[in-house]
Amino acid sequence: MSRHRRTPFAVLVRLLTVLALSLAGCSALGVADPNSSLDFSLREPIPEVGSIEPQPLRIAVAAVLSPEGTIESYAELAKYLGEQLGRPAQLVQRRTYAEVNALIAANEVDIAFVCTSAYVVGHDQSIMDLLVIPVIGGETVYRSTLIVPASSSARSLEDLRGASFAFTDPMSHTGRVYPTYVLLQFGESPEDFFSKTIFTYSHDRAIEAVAARVVDGAAVDDLVLSYMLRRNPDLATRIRVLESSPDFGIPPVVVPSGTPAAVRAVFEELLMGLDDDPAGRRILVDLGVDRFVRGTDEAYDGVRMMAKETGLGS
Repeated sequence: MSRHRRTPFAVLVRLLTVLALSLAGCSALGVADPNSSLDFSLREPIPEVGSIEPQPLRIAVAAVLSPEGTIESYAELAKYLGEQLGRPAQLVQRRTYAEVNALIAANEVDIAFVCTSAYVVGHDQSIMDLLVIPVIGGETVYRSTLIVPASSSARSLEDLRGASFAFTDPMSHTGRVYPTYVLLQFGESPEDFFSKTIFTYSHDRAIEAVAARVVDGAAVDDLVLSYMLRRNPDLATRIRVLESSPDFGIPPVVVPSGTPAAVRAVFEELLMGLDDDPAGRRILVDLGVDRFVRGTDEAYDGVRMMAKETGLGS
């Protein structure tokens, strides 16, 4: 996609403003007494169209990464999208996935990068709609990966009975729902199986907690793990992967339900066209994303089922 084909929102705002002012003027003249005169000395001054400030583009990013990691990863993408739309971009962060869902429900953000379970909950509550999904390493799926310190003697989840364990977010599929679901298949619960559990509220912090031996194990998003290993190869000497889950639908990009179709189309065009623009391709490389494509809600049915089975789907 070439930049010259996109119409910035700022231009649209100006055109609509001019049209609104014109219609208002026509309406006023249409109801006036034809025998009366107009006193232009009493008219309200019309503000210059150029003085209208564009509304910020509010982009929420769920705490898959810590706040520091999120800013580092998504700042350039936010800046790019804002520039293309002629709007100042704002990255909006909250501590938990549920808090980001609340922002979306209240229409306090325009677009959001969310976790799979958060999407399933938000979609089923009719507060968000699927926009696009990332393609990473040629795939549109991801997995929950069980990790332990490199020195651990554990060879499977069963070996972590009585150990300490880090969950990421209460709503995280890979970081909580899936490992809880696996334990349920053993007739166990996290509270009974582990000696202690903590929430780190991001996947990178869970990985760091394992690497530093703060906990004996954690289940994390394999995409975040790969991302961190690329950024810090030394991490591979401090952790070890025990096992990975089946494939799940990849964390999507969403918009609040009720977002106008024209606005959705603009967001889709921008995100799906990133790989057609040299600047966009550089951003994708930094994010570890091949490109963005359209997705389907059916890809998340497995996540939906496990959330229901564990009672963690809210």
